[in-house]
Amino acid sequence: MVSLVLAHVREAVAPGRTTSDVESECASLLSRHNARSSQESTGGFPGAVCVSVNNVAAHGVPSRYRLENGDIVTVDVTSCVDGWYADGAWTYIVGAGDETTMRLLEAAWKCSQSGVRAARAGSRLGDIGAAIQETARKLGCTILGEFAGHGIGRRIHEPPVVYHVGEKDSGLPIVPGMVFTIEPIVCFGGSATILQPDGWSYETSDGSRSAQFEHTVAIFGRRTENLTLPEFGEHIDFPPFF
Repeated sequence: MVSLVLAHVREAVAPGRTTSDVESECASLLSRHNARSSQESTGGFPGAVCVSVNNVAAHGVPSRYRLENGDIVTVDVTSCVDGWYADGAWTYIVGAGDETTMRLLEAAWKCSQSGVRAARAGSRLGDIGAAIQETARKLGCTILGEFAGHGIGRRIHEPPVVYHVGEKDSGLPIVPGMVFTIEPIVCFGGSATILQPDGWSYETSDGSRSAQFEHTVAIFGRRTENLTLPEFGEHIDFPPFF
């Protein structure tokens, strides 16, 4: 369901549309498929999905802001179907993106995929953060370390916490049966963020634009499944929507 919404909503991320329009598209699709958003039931968030634009790093509240050519927009979707939750996010470009924007999205994608590849039975949670951190270093980007992934299942947020920075061979063992999110947020500036007056949105302190790709993964004995990216292979070098 999350994958379907994220694939569909990219058409709504267009010049002249508001972030509330983007939210409405997501909410409508969830409703048509008898799924419900868990954002609105999570602490009273004022929207069905988070829509974060440019330097809003996380939890952007849908509004009347009209998207402009060159904006980047992260849509974060959590859905519940038959009592089970899933969580995913994608960053989209409004219209055409310049070279720096494309580099940022590529870096965010590769960081997330490094984390997914490190999430294997027999490894440890610290291996995920270490892999993401090393990819970020090679690509010259910064991980916003205060934001973390999480276990997910019958509730939207469950143990364990999945950090996007870490040390190899540290943290809890990764074992079959675990389901959790991997969702690094990256930018080309500093890692500090500021909570905005709306009480939800976090912006980068230095105004750097940020990008994020979030996946829900399931750990099996001999494989890891990316549940929110079922139609694409796991070793993609660049976001498939582009």
